[in-house]
Amino acid sequence: MFNRETTPRRRRDRVRSTLYALAGPAVRSSWELYKSLGAIGPNSAAGRRFGSLGEGSIVCFPYDTIMNEGSIHIGARTMISGHVALSAGWGPGHQGISDRIVVIGDRCLIGRGSSIVGHLSVEIGDDVWTGHNVHITDMNHGYEDVTLPISVQNQPEAPVIIGSGSWLGHNTVVLPGVRIGRHVVVGAGSVVTSDLPDFSVAVGAPARVIRRYDAADSTWKASGPHAVTAATTLPTSRPATV
Repeated sequence: MFNRETTPRRRRDRVRSTLYALAGPAVRSSWELYKSLGAIGPNSAAGRRFGSLGEGSIVCFPYDTIMNEGSIHIGARTMISGHVALSAGWGPGHQGISDRIVVIGDRCLIGRGSSIVGHLSVEIGDDVWTGHNVHITDMNHGYEDVTLPISVQNQPEAPVIIGSGSWLGHNTVVLPGVRIGRHVVVGAGSVVTSDLPDFSVAVGAPARVIRRYDAADSTWKASGPHAVTAATTLPTSRPATV
């Protein structure tokens, strides 16, 4: 039986399909163009506002807050992914702050949606990669004075150092005063509240070392009271960052 609604509906569906077929590529092409034009490179006017931005590096668009970039230094061939916040000092135009507060080395990758907030010193070595939504800060809020909102209480800043060749998994948080060594794996969702040694694997909140590299026999061995994983032998050839 003929349905009078069938033909109009089919026409609408055809029109919609045609619109998607024509407009979809145009929208995607435009967005890629916007991202390309909005990205910050070392030779752009925005790039020259940084304390330094190395050759081949890029701050991808769209980015989040970028504050007091004159105190932010980024090495060569480093990618700052989209929606990342880079912040130095307490507010825009903060006077009298150090000219080297946030320092990111060469060949780093800062994952999408991450934030690096420095008031005193955040130093990230070479070849450090992070997952998405990683938060690194050298300051935190206090809570001791119950007559004041926590939002207006601040603990003393403490420098953060992340060693070369390390990897921080998705949603990792690195808190003030922490030193993460070289070639360290920090598992996804970890909260780093204390130092982590070179050549180690740490997980949890707070992060605890579960495996360390033993140079004597070139193996990674389980570490800590809850470690049960057997040692594994490293390949003969290791990255130069080890």
